[in-house]
Amino acid sequence: MKVTIINTGGTFNKRYNPIKGQLEVPADNIALDKIVASCHNVDFEIVNVVSKDSLDMTDEDRKEICDAIKNTQNDNIIIIHGTDTVHLTSALIKEEKIAKKIVFTGAMVPMSIDTIEATMNFSQALGFLSAEVNNGTYISMHGVVVDSSKLVKNRELGQFLIQN
Repeated sequence: MKVTIINTGGTFNKRYNPIKGQLEVPADNIALDKIVASCHNVDFEIVNVVSKDSLDMTDEDRKEICDAIKNTQNDNIIIIHGTDTVHLTSALIKEEKIAKKIVFTGAMVPMSIDTIEATMNFSQALGFLSAEVNNGTYISMHGVVVDSSKLVKNRELGQFLIQN
């Protein structure tokens, strides 16, 4: 199986910068490389786009993500994205009517702090793409992969919940 990963940054990728004393979104794949190293039966294409916290993303950034999706020949796509505005980017992709299997994922806690959530969310997305699913835009978070319009971040609980 071939999967294109579009890495846009977000908490998934954040690392602590001891000089600045803050978490930063680097423009590299260190967090992702740790996960994909264990995927021996998948051919990955990794495309870095934007490299921001999703709260800092603009409409131009979202357009750049859409262009990256359109420019890949692959139909199986995982997008690493910040959790705060994933709903905005996924809505734009639906609006653009891109006919591919697109699964957004991310993490509430940086992988550099706790590897479990990011690894689980990514693995869930990869497993979902391994099944026979229809083209569409999905989100893989906290134990489920569902249509992107049905999974909502609950800021009070700090987790994603299925919305009916």
